[in-house]
Amino acid sequence: MSFGERFAEACSRAVYPLCLGLDPRVDEMPALIRSRAVSAARGDGTAVRRAIAEFHELAVAAAVGLLPAVKLQMAFYEQYGIRGLEALGDTIAAARRNGLLVVVDGKRNDIDSTADAYARAFLGTTTALGSESRAFAADALTVNPYLGWDSLVPFARTAAASGTGIFLLVHTSNPSSVELQEAEGGELFLRAAEYVNRLSSEYFDDPLVTSVGAIVGCTFPEAARAARAAMPRAPIIVVGYGAQAGSADGCAACFTPQGDGALVNASRSLTYGWGQEPQSDEDLVEAIRSRITATGETIGSALASNV
Repeated sequence: MSFGERFAEACSRAVYPLCLGLDPRVDEMPALIRSRAVSAARGDGTAVRRAIAEFHELAVAAAVGLLPAVKLQMAFYEQYGIRGLEALGDTIAAARRNGLLVVVDGKRNDIDSTADAYARAFLGTTTALGSESRAFAADALTVNPYLGWDSLVPFARTAAASGTGIFLLVHTSNPSSVELQEAEGGELFLRAAEYVNRLSSEYFDDPLVTSVGAIVGCTFPEAARAARAAMPRAPIIVVGYGAQAGSADGCAACFTPQGDGALVNASRSLTYGWGQEPQSDEDLVEAIRSRITATGETIGSALASNV
């Protein structure tokens, strides 16, 4: 199956159109996770990896059956160096074991040869010393399209060959994004949307949902509506909801008229900010499930009023 087909199928099985964002902040994790990781590491330097892996294993368990995908923010893993990258592999493995799609949010790109290396690292395979392996077995990778067409081709080729997908940054959620992305009378981000459609038609053969999607911020609802209209078959990951104060109505603008085709990403609002510390793994799983349910119901209500 293509990534577009797997995305559509996973969304149809899920209760809520949400994506669980996993952005590891070790010192903000519940005390039970941190203390257990330090104790198990016994000074061998693996405490950070253990904390991230264990916390995300429980977060993934909480998400199973409720939502279809996780989005792993690379910067939050990379800040912890090699141990963080090892934990990235642990998290990917946990999500895949539990049947969740894995989107690695690295916003990668460069000249075509470097883009090809990024694509092989996250979407394809790498051959070295006579053997072939997958470095980070993601289902999809976020890509910056603002380097132009030639930088995107290696990602599309690798994704098409491996049954994976890519999400181009079309309109991001940060406040000053409009300074560039809405330049030229608002046309620049729509050029990125055109890349989504062109890559889909030239490198993939997806009959319904495409394997090339978009990242769109719900913090700019009018731009979100324009982006969705320009990419009617593309899957969209909606960013900016929750801590960035994006609205549920802004999220709804990213969905198709039928109320599908998008996932709203939520990160800190689902996994951090504990007023009362969970006292057990079961408490933590239940707390995250409760937050997922509350967020999902809010988004569902917004979609129902917009369909």
